[in-house]
Amino acid sequence: MKTELLAVLLIIIASASVVAPIANADTLLKGDFLLESFSKTVDFMDYARAYANSSGSEAPPSNFHSYLYMNYINTSGLQLFYAGLDNITLGGPTTFRIPMQSFIIHYKTNNRTRDVLLASTFLMLLAFNESTDTIYPDSPDINDTLYASFIMGFDLTALNATLPVLNSKTETIPLTHSEDKLQWTWGMKYTNLTALWWRTWLDPVNPHFDNSWPVALTVYDELTFTYNLTIDPTANTTTLTENHMIGRMRDLLIGPPLLWVHYNSTGTYWLGHKISNDTIYDYLQNNQIKMSIADFQTSILADHETYSTTPNGQNVTDTETPVTETQISTYADDGEKISDLNFGAKQTYKLFNYTDDPTEQNYTINEATARTAKAIGFARNTGLFTYQIGLMKFLPLVVVGMYPGLYERAKETITNMTRANYFYIIGYGNYSGYRVEHDPTLTVYMSASATSAISQTPPPNWTGIAFIGIIAVIIIAAAAMILRRRKPKPPEKTIKPPPP
Repeated sequence: MKTELLAVLLIIIASASVVAPIANADTLLKGDFLLESFSKTVDFMDYARAYANSSGSEAPPSNFHSYLYMNYINTSGLQLFYAGLDNITLGGPTTFRIPMQSFIIHYKTNNRTRDVLLASTFLMLLAFNESTDTIYPDSPDINDTLYASFIMGFDLTALNATLPVLNSKTETIPLTHSEDKLQWTWGMKYTNLTALWWRTWLDPVNPHFDNSWPVALTVYDELTFTYNLTIDPTANTTTLTENHMIGRMRDLLIGPPLLWVHYNSTGTYWLGHKISNDTIYDYLQNNQIKMSIADFQTSILADHETYSTTPNGQNVTDTETPVTETQISTYADDGEKISDLNFGAKQTYKLFNYTDDPTEQNYTINEATARTAKAIGFARNTGLFTYQIGLMKFLPLVVVGMYPGLYERAKETITNMTRANYFYIIGYGNYSGYRVEHDPTLTVYMSASATSAISQTPPPNWTGIAFIGIIAVIIIAAAAMILRRRKPKPPEKTIKPPPP
């Protein structure tokens, strides 16, 4: 399995005597959600250890850490909680990073002032090579060759002189606001990230991935998520713009272990010797490798279901629907609008051609594609999303502090990928491994009645509930060590998807 490979890498890297930085952790308190805002980096292993001590169960080792960067905004009748994974350490000297990003928004609808929770999670980068019978041009579909990424951050320099120099870091972008507190910005930047790529099938009939050795290893300059929240009390709307920046691919390694063919910006290398002038960008262009981002979104009401459609009424839940030039609107089951995700508002992306301009100051404007996808192709491919699911299991605990009345609904829905309103894929057809910048827009429709911070009494057992639920975080950090002892399963038989 993928996690077994991760375990092997962890063992190898730990033996290289890589020194892990020490992070200073804050404490998440039950009264924090009554504040107008906060920004903290929290070690959730501390909570797991505290729960174990109080319950008499086995605690994770003291040198296990899982740091989450958190931001919270509570103003103008809206609460927004954001969590991004900084790094994980599993008892050794090595720190590794997985870009995981989720946010929850709580607000009241504009017409009937119902309480809404809207949750969104970044899943992965998905590279693809289009087949001759592709269904959706410049968008990964079941007829294309797909490569799912598992992105980490290590220092691998001690393993082999021919490997790229890595020193993965995470930079938090501070939470700031305008003087009137109607505009807020924050984010995270992961630098020098290693990505392992697996051949993947998202066909709902047989979703799976090749769990043997990955087909490639790549290194990115960065992967950055920047969020801009704008509240318009006059229009009774809130707009959240999420900017994705995929830094240029700096290194590409293909082949069996210890016999990697290494591509970078200067040529092709094997066993430390240059064998060709073909660069990484030549390789990706010649093989028509394209890039995409996969996310999913869920909306919750206390006593109503929700549904999502395009403006012409096409239901997008668990469907393959192009939405490049339009938007997805989510409604309560009685027709009240809850939110829009507008792809047409920012249909283009910037591409920075490093070969033509190594300073990456100039760029070209390109058309992005957007479409929804079948949920089962992702939801039943859970081996790809072990860590993301672990983070999602944490999110309902936040609801206890934000709005306890929706905790049970959040627990049933947010942690279950099959309950998503929709999965969506943004495709970048012109890629070649260069830096991409793009920012789709989410609009929520909130009540005009609330203009200040939401003030409510926090549940008295907030800490106990958090301790119980945070066992999921233990599973995240311990997964690699537990699965180390398992024998690998034989790969599933590949079923060629039928033509459209």
